[in-house]
Amino acid sequence: MSGWMGGWFEYVAAWAVFLLSHMIPARPGLRGRLVGMLGRRGYTIAYSILSVVIFLWLVRAAGRAPFVGLWPRPDWGPWFVLAMMTLALGILTFGLGRPNPFSFGGSGGAFDPARAGVLRFVHHPVLATAFLWALAHMVVNGDLAHVILFGGFVGFAIFGKLALDARNRRRMGEAAWAEAVAATRAAPLRPAWGTLVRALVTLALVLVLVALHPWLAGIDIEPLFRP
Repeated sequence: MSGWMGGWFEYVAAWAVFLLSHMIPARPGLRGRLVGMLGRRGYTIAYSILSVVIFLWLVRAAGRAPFVGLWPRPDWGPWFVLAMMTLALGILTFGLGRPNPFSFGGSGGAFDPARAGVLRFVHHPVLATAFLWALAHMVVNGDLAHVILFGGFVGFAIFGKLALDARNRRRMGEAAWAEAVAATRAAPLRPAWGTLVRALVTLALVLVLVALHPWLAGIDIEPLFRP
């Protein structure tokens, strides 16, 4: 019983708490009371901190769950994850703060299809980042607990994209939505100083995450990249 309590039970409990915590924004009454108590800014800060703490617990609980191997870790796995995470963080860095009528994570404001930036390729930068992160880590973590963990986030990202696209089609109308997508896809690439800055921020984030990986996930990955 102690092995169950310390392994699968904690993992199932972490998943339950994670899912329940994400139901709060979907319940207007509860969310309204919390905003009334904490203020909108206070609620956003508190909920963000809570979400990060629960997410880190879920990741650590997956590592402590009993090991049930499904496939071995490939030798090229660490470099594959590094490449995928660099791409994922690049999409996030180039997407956040940009007016985005297609998804969340933008800054709002007027959207200019001629200056779509990364939205020319990815309309949902946050979901694309989550998808690439989860897919890359699922490849190199072929045990049952981690496949459930990362597979769940892959499914969430795919479902979220489909749901947001369907909502935008209803909100904008099929013709207007298709026109906006076509205009964005046809946007010219406009490299600028901001492009270099965001690229440097992406590389800095990669290095920071490698350094913090022992604290975030309980595994030091830096030795995997030494010659």
